[in-house]
Amino acid sequence: MKNIGKITSIKQHIIEVEFLDHKPKIHNLLVLKNDRSIKMEVFASSKANKFYCLLLANTHPRIGDVVKDTEEPIIIPVGEELLGRVIDLFGKVQDEGKQFQTKHKKSVFKHDLSYAKINTPKTVLETGIKVIDFFTPILKGGKVGLFGGAGVGKTVLLSEIIHNIVILGKGKGLSVFTGVGERSREGQELYETMQENGVLKDICLMYGQMGENPAVRFRTATSGVAVAEFFRDFLQKDVLFFIDNVFRYAQAGYELSTLMNTIPSEGGYQATLSSEMALLHERLASNEKNFITSFEAIYVPSDDLTDHGVQSVFPYLDSSIVLSRSVYQSGLFPAVDILSSVSSALNEEVAGSVHFITVLQALAILKKAVTLERMVSLIGEAELSGDDQIAFKRARMIKNYMTQSLSVVEGQTGKKGKFIPLEQVVRDVKEIIEGKFDSVDPGKFLYIGSAEEVMNAS
Repeated sequence: MKNIGKITSIKQHIIEVEFLDHKPKIHNLLVLKNDRSIKMEVFASSKANKFYCLLLANTHPRIGDVVKDTEEPIIIPVGEELLGRVIDLFGKVQDEGKQFQTKHKKSVFKHDLSYAKINTPKTVLETGIKVIDFFTPILKGGKVGLFGGAGVGKTVLLSEIIHNIVILGKGKGLSVFTGVGERSREGQELYETMQENGVLKDICLMYGQMGENPAVRFRTATSGVAVAEFFRDFLQKDVLFFIDNVFRYAQAGYELSTLMNTIPSEGGYQATLSSEMALLHERLASNEKNFITSFEAIYVPSDDLTDHGVQSVFPYLDSSIVLSRSVYQSGLFPAVDILSSVSSALNEEVAGSVHFITVLQALAILKKAVTLERMVSLIGEAELSGDDQIAFKRARMIKNYMTQSLSVVEGQTGKKGKFIPLEQVVRDVKEIIEGKFDSVDPGKFLYIGSAEEVMNAS
């Protein structure tokens, strides 16, 4: 048989296969002739008749084993049957339910949307989280990145967005959550939360957790995107796509590249990192009728935003929300670094003139406060000029006002989470800037809902 090959070397999760009379296509799925459960994906050519393959199983084959080219890429079952279920990259059920059967199947690599049909998002999607909706508004159909180091609240913030948009029903449509290289405990907690709140029926969860080999983690993200595409195109639904964590996707590619002895890029990562990020993100697009809004958590190693793996994600995002360790240590949650976070939705056409102008005024006050902080630390706030004292106090009010009790951590904080409408936030910040609360202690703005609570308390 022409589609038969033989394993010639094994480097952990990279299998080198030799085909003498047949050359498989890139992305074709190979299986052991005697054990079809051991699957490998043709990834790159190593020599004239040899190919590097990704091992997509936990069981290792042996050198000399015979493999068969299925002449097909990874095919996953797709359909409404996926909703409410936890699956792996092949569509195999990972929860306690029975394996489902679907009418439709899809290649995880097929990209059906032509560039002519891509729709540019222009509508703001409210999350109910003050600091996000005001300073980095999210576009319906856009891409959102949550950047932060270890333990600063990326997953908590992503979970709160899921709670406010999916559980509270603010975002209509279906959802896909893809866990790439994160803890299985967090995936279990998310599943149980969705189940308790009765929204599991509208979400598909796909996991390639931390303990999986890099090939599985790498391809889980690709399979998740394929499911989102099917929901958008075939079921014609708006889709919320959540992925935690995109850096682990880049890291998995780096691990595989190292095993294949490829020459790294100047930043130390695989030379193909930029194209891998492009292939993933260009598929998370919206057409004329339906949207894919993606929310991506991105781990920042050593809190270094200049890390090449982190920088490779920035070009594809409409909103970048940066979480800061110094803000976290100040006790301000969510720990968003307001001056480092940006959104393409902040313009008069999309956000509206009142929102846009209020943000510009707030940012001007916050930037001025940064220049005054060193002076205050040396001589004290009382020694500032009258205008500078007012600006510094209003900056503290704005930063404190942007703190918020989150629903997903009610059990830890004992404070009930709140969904604050964007219109209310814009009005409150505008009043702070105009001096309505100049006589109020800035500390009273911590963890409130609307500014009315301050007035009622005083």
